[in-house]
Amino acid sequence: MTTVLIADDQPLQRFGSRMLLESQDDMTVVGEAANGSEAVRMTAELHPDVVLMDIRMPGLDGIEATRRITAAGDRTRILIVTTFDLDEYAYAGLRAGASGFLVKDAQPEELLSGIRAVATGDAVVAPSLTRRLLDAYVHHLPTDSSTENLPQEDARLASLTDREREILTVIGQGWTNTEIATRFHLAESTVKTHVGRILAKTGSRDRIQAVILAYDTKLVEPS
Repeated sequence: MTTVLIADDQPLQRFGSRMLLESQDDMTVVGEAANGSEAVRMTAELHPDVVLMDIRMPGLDGIEATRRITAAGDRTRILIVTTFDLDEYAYAGLRAGASGFLVKDAQPEELLSGIRAVATGDAVVAPSLTRRLLDAYVHHLPTDSSTENLPQEDARLASLTDREREILTVIGQGWTNTEIATRFHLAESTVKTHVGRILAKTGSRDRIQAVILAYDTKLVEPS
């Protein structure tokens, strides 16, 4: 049974989400939060598998709430729901540690499959869409214009093998597991194993965070 906390300041939106989720045999809603502060508090109390997190809420918004929940180290996954699929709020939510995002006009089946995917550790954003998001908002990434003191390689990459580094690079470029398998002449199951090891070694919560890591460490440059 997947437990879900709904965080949205609109009662009708919460009601509709609850009705949909509780119609499923494998889901249950453990609570509703009307703002980010309530979402953080209730997550700490209830430890839901997934939080459906709205972005624009009074007081503490969904981005900061996501950041606080993920920083606490809870196993809870965050699925952002937003009005626009390529706005800066969605980007900021991913940077804050969300495992994915959906637009509010998504089909019910998309929301349900998204919750199930996030609950099992997958990311709910197509790799190519993740790439476009990061390209569009790469100016948010920290940069160092100094060429005199080049930074040392990021410690998160130190334990990766050459093959894992190659795979992380193409993950950052938006490649799917199938595309990686074809390019490197590997079984798809082997690619999944590599991806799992990359996530574990780099401390990335999911594939989206691995894409962000590839940008942060300059393995991938914006197109």
